Amino acid sequence: MPYVYMVRCENGALYTGWTTDLAHRLAAHQSGAGAKYTKGFGAAALAWAEPQADKAAALRREAAVKKLPKEQKEALAAGFDPARFAVLRPARPADAAEVLGVFGPYVTGSTASFLYQVPPVEEYQRQIRRLSRSLPYLTARDAAGRMLGYACAHPWRYGRDAYAWDAETTIYLAPDARRMGVGSMLYHALLAALARQGYWNAYGVLADPNPESEAFHTAFGFVCEGRQKRSGYKSGWQGVSYWLLALREGQEEPQALPAPLAKGQMEEILAAARLGKGWKEMAEGSLRAAARAKTE
Repeated sequence: MPYVYMVRCENGALYTGWTTDLAHRLAAHQSGAGAKYTKGFGAAALAWAEPQADKAAALRREAAVKKLPKEQKEALAAGFDPARFAVLRPARPADAAEVLGVFGPYVTGSTASFLYQVPPVEEYQRQIRRLSRSLPYLTARDAAGRMLGYACAHPWRYGRDAYAWDAETTIYLAPDARRMGVGSMLYHALLAALARQGYWNAYGVLADPNPESEAFHTAFGFVCEGRQKRSGYKSGWQGVSYWLLALREGQEEPQALPAPLAKGQMEEILAAARLGKGWKEMAEGSLRAAARAKTE
């Protein structure tokens, strides 16, 4: 999605621009490859950023910010917290080490994951490459490019044809990224993508008890379907609970198997999630747009 941003130069000035990849553009400015001005005066850090609905809106906002007096630009920068600004995008195999950096502490220091050891980076590279071919695998980074968390989906009971319309969801956040709204943005985007792909059900499997995660899933409409009190042994016997969210209502026969999103659809969903839209609104909007396209 487009962003309008300002970077603080080493001479104290604020440079304004727009981009669709904030972390990459910031790195380019800091390396001297971003713009003539930042190359000449040096780009120290991101000072402010704001998401926009589309390129046209970004160009208008960029022009407006450039015309602001320095006092108003400084006021924007003073009210901006880079640590609380999330950039959402699909995961890439190259993200595997950072994904594991988020996931690893849950393996070694909690019972949220039933793994005993953190998987090798190569295994997660293969996982991201394999899953992202057909299912959403999303990451959130702060404005400086640090990984805040990720959310992904897996086939539910893989290999059994009747479960083809079901997906299992997963989300993990860095400890200091919790209660910032990052998890909600990631999950709304994940669920909207699954609904748009044609999935009917999303399942969450939670360590039991886990009141924080249960509250999180309940807020999205998940309903607990059952609990197993002694399901796995890690630091003692642990339980699991199973949570269901119906992405689509009804009892009719599915008309098609779930399919990967068309080019550009995931970017639209991520942009809408960053603007605070819910998964139902995003999914219904995408379906209406697809229906209009068929009639044109």
